[in-house]
Formats: sequence, C-alpha cells, structure tokens
Amino acid sequence: MNRERVEAFLDSLGPLSFAGFIFLQVLQVVAAPIPGEVTGFIGGFLYGTVLGLVLSTVGLTIGSFINFWLSKTFGRPFVDRFVSKGTIERYDYLLHHKGAFLVFLLFLIPGLPKDLLCYILGLGHLSIKEFLIISTVGRFGGTLLLTLGGSFIRHQQYYRFSMLLGVTIVVIFLSMVYKDNLERLFRKWHIGSRRKHSLEKSERKKDK
Repeated sequence: MNRERVEAFLDSLGPLSFAGFIFLQVLQVVAAPIPGEVTGFIGGFLYGTVLGLVLSTVGLTIGSFINFWLSKTFGRPFVDRFVSKGTIERYDYLLHHKGAFLVFLLFLIPGLPKDLLCYILGLGHLSIKEFLIISTVGRFGGTLLLTLGGSFIRHQQYYRFSMLLGVTIVVIFLSMVYKDNLERLFRKWHIGSRRKHSLEKSERKKDK
C-alpha cells in the first residue's frame, strides 16, 4: 500500500476523512486486502496518537464484530469459505467451551490470525458482549504500538521510533519463537479445565 495515496484519498474526503479511515480498518479485517500493520501505522501518522488509536480501535472492533456475526449467522459452511480447514482444526478446541480468558490470551499474541480467529469464535459459545470486550481489549496493545510508530514518524521523533521498533521486534521475535509452545500450553490448559468442569458437573449430579 502507498501511504501517500491513502493520505491523498482520505484528505479528498474532507470532513468524512475519519469515516473513510474507519472503513479502511473495517475492510482490512473483513476482506483482508490491506495489511492491518499498514493501516494502524497510517492512523498514527495522519491523526496522531490519541485520535489515531481511537479511530483504529473503532474500525477494528466493527470489523471483528462483522466477522463474528457473519459466522454466528451463517455457520460453518460460510466460515469454510474464508478459513482453511487446517486453521479451523488448530483452534477447534475453542468451540467446545467458552474459555473467555484463554481467547483473550490468544488475542495478545502477535502473529496469530486474529481476523480469522473472529470467524472461528463465531462458531463457539462466546456471547457477542464477551467477544467484543475480549477482541477490543486484546487488540489494543498491538494497535497502540502501531499508532505510536506512525505518530513518532509524523513528528519526526526518530529516536523514539527506533526505540519502539526495537522493542516491537524483540516482542515479535519472542512471540514467533514461543508461539507454538504457548498455543499448545493454552490448548492443554483449556482441555484440562473442561474435563475438570465435566467431572465436577457429574459429581454434582450424583450427589443429587
């Protein structure tokens, strides 16, 4: 994506520039034609830290909700068109129990396919309210880093940008190294807690 073109496009919208940027963020979540890292950075560059963060968060939340709602409404056949069988199987354990805290932890890990995860979660037991809270808060850290990066470049704060970039690279590197291990740990934890819940439920029935 060419940053100058996007900036010119948003400027051409005049008072509707904010709405145009939110639409871009929604589009990159639902249709994924634009890398989310690019739009997040552009938000900070064009609108500064606070406003850029607010606009990005609104757009990402709306886009995430659309993915989740489409999945809830049209079910597995619809999701199969957008999400590969391998990806669904990788996260199928999330569909058998709520696991809200686990889902939140997954949203915190950089590099996970969060847009696709929204589709998958729509097949599970999370309520819309729970999903919106988890996805919005879970995406916030990454959105903040991207927005800060764009804002630093906008104000020519190259030292701060270099420091932020260094921290981001370290976080992403560690996440990529330990991502599979974390996912396996979360999966075991989730399955273990589900079994424990089932046993407790069975014992309560026996006591009755």
